Amino acid sequence: MKILKDNFNRKIEYLRISVTNRCNSRCKYCMPPEGIKLKSHDEILSFEEITNIVSVFAKLGVKKIRLTGGEPLVRRGIVDLVKKISDIEGINEITLTTNGLLLKKYATKLKEAGLDRVNISIDSLDKEKYSLITCGSSLKDVFEGIEEAKKVGLEPIKLNTVLVKDFNDNEIEDLVNLTRDNNYDIRFIELMTIGDTSNWSKDRYLSNETVLKKIKDLKPVIKKDKSSPADYYQIPGYKGRVGLINPISCGFCDNCNRVRLTSNGSLKLCLHSDEEYDLRKYAYDKIKLEEKILEIIKEKPKEHKLNEGVVIKKNMFQIGG
Repeated sequence: MKILKDNFNRKIEYLRISVTNRCNSRCKYCMPPEGIKLKSHDEILSFEEITNIVSVFAKLGVKKIRLTGGEPLVRRGIVDLVKKISDIEGINEITLTTNGLLLKKYATKLKEAGLDRVNISIDSLDKEKYSLITCGSSLKDVFEGIEEAKKVGLEPIKLNTVLVKDFNDNEIEDLVNLTRDNNYDIRFIELMTIGDTSNWSKDRYLSNETVLKKIKDLKPVIKKDKSSPADYYQIPGYKGRVGLINPISCGFCDNCNRVRLTSNGSLKLCLHSDEEYDLRKYAYDKIKLEEKILEIIKEKPKEHKLNEGVVIKKNMFQIGG
């Protein structure tokens, strides 16, 4: 069996797939204020193309798939796609990143189709502030989605919070307190300057050290998965954990085991690089596709340059969250 390794001996086992650039929210650090140019149906990968590409990656040792967007739950037929991927030999974990707004509607069907768990974005526990950062979305819908995901067993649930200076840094304690009685991972993510939103983001960055300074009771948890970008902590006696994802203050490239497939079929070897490789043109030729993947993976960079002020051109919704 061929094993997918880059030139730095990192084994690639994790593929993140953006299924759409569309979203039913407008987070200020993700989408530019003037809006976006939506891709037509013909411009994005079909489900057959996605499953063909996943099957080749699975043959090469990829075991985990994450579906992202935009917002993946706005893609028509998303439940069918989850089922198709779950039927591919070698894939043993399917996860999905969502804003949670449609999760109440889809949680049961997604679980039945083979989805294992969800990551849910939630940048404030205040309904007015949440509406502000998302340009009008409902926090109530998100919490209903979280409860439904919990009810059907899409666990452990990971709640992702982008830390924004002078916006939600006064909510850190409240967010951490969600882990007291719930098996949640609350993950604070440092704000990244990406694409057209970089000007909005550059003066709002806050190091995750702020979390450790504010919550003195947090104790480090032994990291079982070295490829995870999060360092985990826990308050003794609490059910859930607190994760810190530090792409700026502390890189995590040495153990990176992931690559990304954009909605139009381009392979990104690093989130923070503008380099992309077209896989769509090989989607119906699995032999050629395998050859190209093995060739391309050797171009995966050793590390990103985000902490050096490098800003990539594409926005997060175009890449896949």
